[in-house]
Amino acid sequence: MINIFSGRSILPVLIILLSFSCTQQDHITVLKLGHGLAPSHSVHQGMVYMADLVAEKSGGRMRIDIYPSEQLGSERENLEMLQIGSLAITKVSGAVMESFAPSYQVLNLPYIFRSKEHSEKVLDGEIGQEMLLDGEQFWLRGLAFYDSGSRSFYTKDRPINHPDDLQGLKIRVQPSPSAVSMVRAMGGSPTPISWGELYTALQGGVVDGAENNPPSFYLSHHYEVCRYYSINEHTIVPDVLLISTKIWNTLTEEEQQWLQEAASESVPHQRDLWAASEQESLERVIEAGVNVIYPEKEPFMEAVQPFLESFKSDEQLYSLIQRIQAVE
Repeated sequence: MINIFSGRSILPVLIILLSFSCTQQDHITVLKLGHGLAPSHSVHQGMVYMADLVAEKSGGRMRIDIYPSEQLGSERENLEMLQIGSLAITKVSGAVMESFAPSYQVLNLPYIFRSKEHSEKVLDGEIGQEMLLDGEQFWLRGLAFYDSGSRSFYTKDRPINHPDDLQGLKIRVQPSPSAVSMVRAMGGSPTPISWGELYTALQGGVVDGAENNPPSFYLSHHYEVCRYYSINEHTIVPDVLLISTKIWNTLTEEEQQWLQEAASESVPHQRDLWAASEQESLERVIEAGVNVIYPEKEPFMEAVQPFLESFKSDEQLYSLIQRIQAVE
């Protein structure tokens, strides 16, 4: 009988086994994800949950490395890196996406959604899925919408109880034509500034205020400068999780399935985190001495009505607005 573990025969066997093992372990698909939010933000935590799901579904054969806090650049810079394929995944506000995919304009329209529940029905349904794929021609494929709450005004020196109170105030907006038009329609002076520069801009008087959701207001420490927060909820703009189409097309069908399933399954988890974060953020800013106001919404809605009517001239976009409003 031949002893296969004799000194002469064991070496070839070990070489074969080790070669197979290394080949299997070395084939790990790594996707880089860059975004601008802090690690404490619920959207970041939602993406961490997605990364954990990807690792679980793939048995470790696929990994997402996350770089928060603008480590890899601003929102727009991350989008541009996705377009050339030098970054795999990013998270941006839907407001930023309207410069890349026209249909996203409707998400940024003031009071387009009747409620949070209405927005979720739209985004989880047929309309939302169509919009996620609308940016593919620009090399930006949507994976999921994350809850980013409703946006309201916060200011340094005086509260906003009525659109008239915005007169003469420089309000920071995202680099979005719709956001600019909305603030202008309400009487303010819209001033696009990147998120990472906003604290300094508020502190130095470059702008008099901004507009955003409670967690972003709190976690950015903007409440240290702005002592008035007017919850008029003019927009419900979701965050969008995007992958570079160039990167997506290099993935196998199995890898695409792992990633898409993980992204979709992370949405309800992120929404739960968001709800808790929103409540906690409001409590914290109130404890810090911020004056939180709940003005009547009707005057704000009336102020932006002419802006909304202007979309009637765009047949395709106005049809999408009507479809959104028809969702029950």
